[in-house]
Amino acid sequence: MTRNNRIIILTTIILSALSVRVGAQPSRKTARIGFLSAGSATSATVAPRLAALRQGLHELGYNEGKNLILEAKYADGRLDRLKALADDLVRSKIDVIVTGGPTATRPAKEATASIPIVMGFDNDPVGAGFVASLSQPGKNVTGLSTLHPEISGKQVEFLKQTVAHLGSIAVLGNWSQPGNAQALKEIKAAAESLKIHLEHFEVKTSEEVETVFGDARKTRADALLVLANPRIIVEQKRFLELAAKNRLPAMYSQPEFVDAGGLMSYTANFNELFRRAATYVDKILKGAKPGELPVEQPTRFELVINLKAAKQIGLTIPPNVLARADKVIK
Repeated sequence: MTRNNRIIILTTIILSALSVRVGAQPSRKTARIGFLSAGSATSATVAPRLAALRQGLHELGYNEGKNLILEAKYADGRLDRLKALADDLVRSKIDVIVTGGPTATRPAKEATASIPIVMGFDNDPVGAGFVASLSQPGKNVTGLSTLHPEISGKQVEFLKQTVAHLGSIAVLGNWSQPGNAQALKEIKAAAESLKIHLEHFEVKTSEEVETVFGDARKTRADALLVLANPRIIVEQKRFLELAAKNRLPAMYSQPEFVDAGGLMSYTANFNELFRRAATYVDKILKGAKPGELPVEQPTRFELVINLKAAKQIGLTIPPNVLARADKVIK
């Protein structure tokens, strides 16, 4: 056998062996991700956040129909349905559950102690009891925090700068909602330092969405500060109509309200939070333990102003406030 023939035979054997090894490699496992939301699939708040999660997963190499199954469950504002929906996801043998907010995180956490849960956002995950600490969450929950309570005082300051002769603010919240009670403490402290009178009202039902505007008028509120509240999110269109009808300037805790016609918001970029949630999903799928992944906190907050909404209620936004806006809707 010639030297050249021996080389050819040896090369063939090596290539054949490599071919067998490559062919034997298992294909990437299909990831099964659950998404649990208190809202609806078509909500102007929920839909873009789920789209952002999908975008983040796509950027990391996950594509539905190939190596990703994303099963979304929506309570459509009926919060009593969340427990059953969370149980459905657990029975579906989901790899990771992503929650659309603190209202969905609690039933998800109660449904499973083993399936990893990634919070798309949470106002106060430590105070809500979802994690032991931001740096060491422990157990099966991690994700992102909005630091909402800490920025509530800044929301009061922006209202003061925006509304001339602001003497009274009506704060609308749900005091059993994680983070709302802590946010109210921050708001009270800021209002006291700015010598602003404060009234606070709870909104837990559709009927209260309607009546709270009458309550605000009775207390002669000059503006509203609307905390994160699943009931108001579900009734977003109606709420914005009532705010315009009553000519009440309102600061919202979600920028989607401003996109839909509300006056202003100062908060984290929620779509970016949900895009970032995909990185947690990816790390967990690759073997990371959720309890060892620190909860991420936003480093940038955005002031969004809707000039159409301002004109509708006869309000002129001062130039110094406009100059600080990250986004202005004209």
